[in-house]
Amino acid sequence: MSYLVKVLLPVGNDAGSILEPISHKLTETFGGVTMHVNAPAEGLWKNEGDVDWDRIVVVEVMTNNLDRAWWAAFRKELELALEQEEIVIRASEVERL
Repeated sequence: MSYLVKVLLPVGNDAGSILEPISHKLTETFGGVTMHVNAPAEGLWKNEGDVDWDRIVVVEVMTNNLDRAWWAAFRKELELALEQEEIVIRASEVERL
C-alpha cells in the first residue's frame, strides 16, 4: 500500500522563495513532489472573534512507507521557518490503479 501525504502550506506573496527549498527537500527525500501553486486554496478560521485567512498551496508526496517521525520533524521545521502555530500534514492510504 502507498500513501499520499498532503501538506497544507500557507504562503504569502513571495511563494517562490518558500516553495523552492521545500520542493527540493521533498524531491531529494521521496523522489518527487507535486505542488498545486496555480490554484491555491484559502484557509479561513476564527481567532478570538475575528476571521483570519491564509493562501494555501497543497503539496503532495507519494511514498511507500509512512515515516511519522520524519513528517513530525518536518512539520516542526516548517512551523518555525514560516512562523505558524500549526502546519497541517495529513496522509491517506492510496491504491494505485
